[in-house]
Amino acid sequence: MKKEVLVETSARHVHVTREALDILFGKGYELTKKKDLSQPGQFASNERVAVIGTKGQFPAVSILGPIRPECQVELSLTDARSIGVDAPIRESGDVKGSGPCKLVGPAGEVELEYGVIAAQRHIHATPEDAEKYGLADKQIVAVKIESEGRSLIFDDVIVRVSPKYALAMHIDTDESNAACAKPGLMGEIL
Repeated sequence: MKKEVLVETSARHVHVTREALDILFGKGYELTKKKDLSQPGQFASNERVAVIGTKGQFPAVSILGPIRPECQVELSLTDARSIGVDAPIRESGDVKGSGPCKLVGPAGEVELEYGVIAAQRHIHATPEDAEKYGLADKQIVAVKIESEGRSLIFDDVIVRVSPKYALAMHIDTDESNAACAKPGLMGEIL
């Protein structure tokens, strides 16, 4: 059986706490949904903030909702270097000791002592998907991508299993460009 998985590109984005959202947009502000994402309950909001590093900035980075317990900025390694931020490759949520930056919104700004990461490439899977494919939470796998002139195998792909997920692999824009990825691209878990 071929173990196929949809491969999606995760562009630069920000996750914020309730406190940060209040500072950036005003007390009690609520994110407004622009579109649903592939993971259940997750959405891209209409709200954008500036992400500022020591050498530059991105003036309008999308906030993904819902709000989180910690602020997190996910950039590709190219993005991070271009604005002067040292972003370690980490699993989402593992932000302690990661890169610093400043977030600026229409009502205020937040200095993050840490929170900037380059997300480790990963596969979201339900327990049923994991069982079907013989995968386990936190398992490291390889995924083969077939594309015109840029086929490759991604190693070091972490599997994340939860009933809250939908089956999909997430890569950042650097990885997407390396694979010449297009919407609807399927990968094969090796």
